[in-house]
Amino acid sequence: MQRRHEKEWELSIGPDTVRLFILKAKALSAAVNEDYADGAEHEVELDGEAHDNHHHDGLVEESSENLTEEELRELINDLNVDEAAELVALAWVGRGDYDASEWADALTAARERANKRTAKYLLGMPLLADWLEEGLEAIGA
Repeated sequence: MQRRHEKEWELSIGPDTVRLFILKAKALSAAVNEDYADGAEHEVELDGEAHDNHHHDGLVEESSENLTEEELRELINDLNVDEAAELVALAWVGRGDYDASEWADALTAARERANKRTAKYLLGMPLLADWLEEGLEAIGA
């Protein structure tokens, strides 16, 4: 495939910022995968008196994992509308929903779906880091 339109897009969100999201998403994904790998279900059973004497032995571990997710969620929520749409469009291009040559269409669709739940939507993507990486590569950013 030829790249006759080398730069038909200008990103509002810097590629380095996207790479930061990729690193955070990979860290989050690694934490989730470790939980599954160790066979722990991480469910809390509550009976009538459990909340009175509930202790958090794994608080440090849990808070670091939650911090990564919360940090990523806040970073996404801090993006302006254009940057958030570009992040969604990059994920779609990386996932294969759109080809790099259809960047304008992907961006238009991402802007149309824009809402306050962009972080939840993106964090719900199981391969977010991979798709963002592939999206950046596809558009040559």
